[in-house]
Amino acid sequence: MNDADSIPGAPRARLVVVISGRGRNLAALIAAIREGRIAADLVAVISNRADAPGLAIAAAAGVPTTVIPHVDYLDRAAFDAALASCLRACRPDIVALAGFMRILTEGFVREFEGRMLNVHPSLLPRHKGLNTHAAVLREGDAEHGATVHFVSPQLDGGPAVIQGRFIVPAHDDVQQLAERVMDTVERKIYPQAVAWMARGELKLEQGVAVFRGRPLREPLTLDDLEEGFR
Repeated sequence: MNDADSIPGAPRARLVVVISGRGRNLAALIAAIREGRIAADLVAVISNRADAPGLAIAAAAGVPTTVIPHVDYLDRAAFDAALASCLRACRPDIVALAGFMRILTEGFVREFEGRMLNVHPSLLPRHKGLNTHAAVLREGDAEHGATVHFVSPQLDGGPAVIQGRFIVPAHDDVQQLAERVMDTVERKIYPQAVAWMARGELKLEQGVAVFRGRPLREPLTLDDLEEGFR
């Protein structure tokens, strides 16, 4: 998965993706790397579930996979220690959480802070946690979408990088809304954010998201997507 358009000998970011489920964002990241839109090498995919369908997507792409079942550990701290050890061995420049359904301990987050991104299916800070699509419908939100953010010790509370939003269709149920968020927002904004980070254009500095040398006072939007990610 080399970028044919990259400068020969130029360093490429080492990317690790951590999943729990279907791997749709993982597939979008793999496609963007193959097409030369992300200047990174996907060195590993890690899952806390052996039955995660995303593992098959990684294997089909020739990406090494590791399973660390959380049920094998007595508590969250023990699992996080095992995950951290695996990540250290991978030497990642970027850790992308992609549908990883675990709350991480503060110690783990602090070790990888600034290198770790997450995509969350809501317009943060609205609707943190689970069941975001049901919450949008229950509360009658006019807009919905997704947010890419740096991971901090606060659940879904790290600095936002980019959001995509749309008007909630009156006829959508929870499943339709979830698919709309994934297809029209998440699979665009997550590869774009990783691409920016791989180029060194996106950083976390003193707890603030910095894009091309300037602090982000508010998240970037779909209008900021580069042509290859629209």
